[in-house]
Amino acid sequence: MFEPNSFLDLAGRWLLDSGIQTPAGGVARYYRSDAETHCRVSTEITGYALSAFAYLHGETGQARYLEAARRAARFLHTKAWNQQAAIYPFEYSEDGDQAPALAYFFDSGIIARGFLALWRATGEAQWLAAAAETADSMARDFGPASAPHPILLLPEKSPAPRHGNWSYHPGCYQLKSAMAWLELYEATGEQGYLSGYEQSLAQALETHRRFLPGDDDPHRVMDRLHAYAYFLEGLLPRLDRPACAEAMRWGIQEAARWRRAIAPTFERSDVCAQLLRVRLYAAAAGVAELDFEAAQQEAEKAAAYQARSEDARVDGGYFFGRRNGEMVPHVNPVSTAFCTQALEMWRRHLEGLPLPSRQELI
Repeated sequence: MFEPNSFLDLAGRWLLDSGIQTPAGGVARYYRSDAETHCRVSTEITGYALSAFAYLHGETGQARYLEAARRAARFLHTKAWNQQAAIYPFEYSEDGDQAPALAYFFDSGIIARGFLALWRATGEAQWLAAAAETADSMARDFGPASAPHPILLLPEKSPAPRHGNWSYHPGCYQLKSAMAWLELYEATGEQGYLSGYEQSLAQALETHRRFLPGDDDPHRVMDRLHAYAYFLEGLLPRLDRPACAEAMRWGIQEAARWRRAIAPTFERSDVCAQLLRVRLYAAAAGVAELDFEAAQQEAEKAAAYQARSEDARVDGGYFFGRRNGEMVPHVNPVSTAFCTQALEMWRRHLEGLPLPSRQELI
């Protein structure tokens, strides 16, 4: 079982000091502990880290987190943003290595929510403007809000062929990114943003039961659980609606069932954390009774992925997962952010404290 508070401090130190964030502010997709190398900087992962730094600043009051959040935001806004195409590319290379010329709808939503998290933390208007610029690209470039093109080829912004895994296809998981539109509506009152979220919500509710299992390979189903949990997270603003509450109850049970079935051969740490977070939010909203035993198991599973090492590039971060009993040697910033927030929420629940607002969900 995790030790209260220590897990958060260790994870925060890894995010700040391990080198996963470059001096310029971008954040690598993950660190390979076996090869001792960082993957290329990802705009999506930098957006997630931006949200995580803002969250950790709110939890601890430590100025270093806010400084790291501003570095990430400045990197995204001044370096990663493709000025000519007015869009965020998939990855960013600082050493001349050619990154794939792609742009993802999902990534843009995560980046926009990161800017909004920093705006809420600081009140600095430039980050609200950056969020709006990103969200406007989502609406302008990716097609209809109800079924956006998942990936665009750059620079022409044409839809990428729909083959391969779930991320190349439309799906209910896009609702997580559509939350950026809703949060911008809440900040600005602009009805177009609200309409985008509501269209995405309607389509997700109509299609979500067909998303799982979605593949004959159980390991790929585990990956799809990660995506399906994004749908459940995207429901959080509308749990007062009966259809959304019912989808949340059904979705938690279905995702948990598949996780338990597949976990002996492949388990992702982020799936454990995502399930725990939505369980706690759903229980707090009064739409699903908390399965305490399942939640406790997910907390213990998530906590077990935190690394302990004399190597500062590893210590305190969270591994991506475990295959056939072996830890996958990827120390992952998104796994770290999700697991840390989930465990802090579990601690709050056990102590009878309120959960973070759904806008603070990383």
